[in-house]
Amino acid sequence: MPNKLADETSPYLLQHKNNPVDWYPWGPEALERSRAEQKPIFLSIGYSSCHWCHVMEHESFENPQIAQWMNEKFVCVKVDREERPDLDQIYMSAVQFMTGHGGWPMSVFLTPDLKPFYGGTYWPPTASRGMPGFNQVLMAVDDAWTNRRDQALAGAEQLTAEIEQITRKGVEGASVPLSGDLLNAAAHSLERMFDPIHGGFGEAPKFPHPFELQLLLRWSQRTNNQRWNDLVLLSLDRMAAGGIYDHLAGGFARYSVDARWLVPHFEKMLYDNALLSVVYLEAYLATGKPNYRQTVVETLDYLLRDMNDPDGGFYSAEDADSEGVEGKFYVWTVKQIRDILGGEAADLFCKVYDVTETGNFEGQNILNLPKTIAQQAALLGRDEQSLVDELAESRAKLLAVRGERVRPGLDDKVLVAWNALAIDAMARAGAALGESRYIDAASKAAKFILSEMRDTDGRLLHTWRGGTAKLAAYLDDYTTLADALVSVYEATFDESQLTAATELMDTVLARFAGGDDAGFYFTADDHEKLLTRNKDLTDNATPGGNSMAVSALLRLGKLIGRGDYLDTAHTILAAAAPLMQQIPMATGRMFVALDFRLGPTYELVFAGAGAKQLAQSAQGKFIASRVIAARESADEQGAIDELYQGRTPSDEPVLYVCQNNRCESPVVGRDAILARIEELS
Repeated sequence: MPNKLADETSPYLLQHKNNPVDWYPWGPEALERSRAEQKPIFLSIGYSSCHWCHVMEHESFENPQIAQWMNEKFVCVKVDREERPDLDQIYMSAVQFMTGHGGWPMSVFLTPDLKPFYGGTYWPPTASRGMPGFNQVLMAVDDAWTNRRDQALAGAEQLTAEIEQITRKGVEGASVPLSGDLLNAAAHSLERMFDPIHGGFGEAPKFPHPFELQLLLRWSQRTNNQRWNDLVLLSLDRMAAGGIYDHLAGGFARYSVDARWLVPHFEKMLYDNALLSVVYLEAYLATGKPNYRQTVVETLDYLLRDMNDPDGGFYSAEDADSEGVEGKFYVWTVKQIRDILGGEAADLFCKVYDVTETGNFEGQNILNLPKTIAQQAALLGRDEQSLVDELAESRAKLLAVRGERVRPGLDDKVLVAWNALAIDAMARAGAALGESRYIDAASKAAKFILSEMRDTDGRLLHTWRGGTAKLAAYLDDYTTLADALVSVYEATFDESQLTAATELMDTVLARFAGGDDAGFYFTADDHEKLLTRNKDLTDNATPGGNSMAVSALLRLGKLIGRGDYLDTAHTILAAAAPLMQQIPMATGRMFVALDFRLGPTYELVFAGAGAKQLAQSAQGKFIASRVIAARESADEQGAIDELYQGRTPSDEPVLYVCQNNRCESPVVGRDAILARIEELS
């Protein structure tokens, strides 16, 4: 008989609905039962594409004896971290404090008043590999609660006090000037962590770090430091050539388990692909290299093909496993490729994509490019374009056959913040590459969120699946969506996008502000009362809500003339500066926002006949810090009326270039405008 998760919408929670564990979703019923019976809560937090979450489920939560013990001694609560990042942030801080590390599945024991007193991550069902068994953990925690409760409660009080400090990261600290010195120091710090052989930062496991690459790309342009530019391009080249990239369908896996990007942890996340698309797009605009454009197009096409709901939203993730085996969907043998492609084509494909009889992953092969296509063409004495065309034909045949395999599990919930990252990527790429399908997809997704993911008061709801939207949205939902709507405006020049973005940021100012403290809280002032109210100025795999607030406030402030937006952005940056100085790797997106704040940041205001087409020409250049506005008719009115005071569109196109409250002489005429755009890039 299904447990109480059966009525949930989260794919992760539904995966556990038939466990013998009497799981509750987080909510009043579970919390009231814990208080009434004075039983501790066992809180298990994970997500659908988490490999070790599946392992712990199969080993422990499907084990009848372990489940019986859990049901007798605890109130068991299962949470999808992607639905409830507010809970995840709080209790992950507790686990990290207790154990020195974190991760998922996260397993934490709470008192009935929700204070943590013991926790960890994955435990095997019985002791093995130097780890205690989950059965031992359960018995030890029950013994502590039953026989040494005062000690457990005292520890919970102390830990809660520590969490109060941890969850307000960056609010206090010595003043650090907001200057280029801060960016320069960060670039040098990143260079010291750089892997000069394989690209990227640090050793295995290796993550892409898109914000840090964006920072280095910008700062290399600002300082004419070719070294930093080369670090970025090496990283992008090696990632796109490695097994972390899907060479048949496009798109990136979450991370590589080795230092050379070969063996991925095979799950694909919406946010990774959105963020990396923007980095590759910027690299293409900065260098003109067609391989970066190809990576952008293949990755966004993957999202449109495999991750796009018919209603417009984008799904969250694809699992690493299929048929219970990690990576099974993606790997190949020589025989499989020969059977599909035939002799000569198979031999060529195997040579180029590193497919051998011995394999490079558990006896099978992850497709990757040890040499570039240009290098292979030279070695083979082939015309490069004919080689490209032949390999593309082979990839298409293999993709068609792969499509008949059992696909990895799909987490088809729609999350606002992650969708906003995809909207931003689609809008930027569509405008820069002249690809209307991406602009259309961005506009459709934005419309879907703004119409279908709101409550009766018009406030955003965090998650949607199968027609049901729920859960009050978080800071990053509001700020990331507002920022994305600015990108949609710059791709379409539909001023209603700016009006919607402004409404979102006004809600942030009204509901998420921190009183006298700089920065915004992760939850609104009328959110469910939790153990603490988190305020975080750092970035993680996804950009932090505060760094996206800075970005949205700066871009909107310049476009709609809101000085209070610009002032608030400055205040957040000033509060984050000590953290940025101490841990640049944890504040990458905040650095990108700081670069925009320091500039030079251009306001490119186009007016008159053909203005919008000329504005799109500017989109196709790497002008890292700029906002773009365009009106063709004096009849147009809306969010940017103030920007167009004294700039009435006429029959001849005009470009106004401004920065730091100073404007150049107007540039008049198509040829002169195109020449000025070229100078700015």
